[in-house]
Amino acid sequence: MNLKQGTLVAVMDGAKLKLFSNTVASGPITLVEQPARDVSMNNKGSGGRHFSSSANPSDSQQTEDAFAAGVAEMLNQLILDGKIEDLVVIAAPRSLGELRKHYHKNLKAKLAGEIAKDLTGHSIADIEHAIVAH
Repeated sequence: MNLKQGTLVAVMDGAKLKLFSNTVASGPITLVEQPARDVSMNNKGSGGRHFSSSANPSDSQQTEDAFAAGVAEMLNQLILDGKIEDLVVIAAPRSLGELRKHYHKNLKAKLAGEIAKDLTGHSIADIEHAIVAH
């Protein structure tokens, strides 16, 4: 996958979010980490799962879903405010599934790609390699 200069890359799992920006117009991807942004945890994810039982997700899963929904809300707002032209999302598969439920139509239009992989604990070089390989 090739990225335009300025493409925002969001790398997340159920508890952590890192944001990067591609700094080159052509040639190899060069990501630079961006400042952390606040993520709202008010949205408890999708689908009315509020109580823990053997048939429902654990409290930790609800927290992860709320985090994913909060990340989607933050990314949606950046898109609506015109602060993102292109976006790549790299997320743990479960988190990516939850994120998708909350994408705004404008975010979908700016989405340059998605990678279902947990890379939050990896180096920038590993993230760059995953993008190039995808």
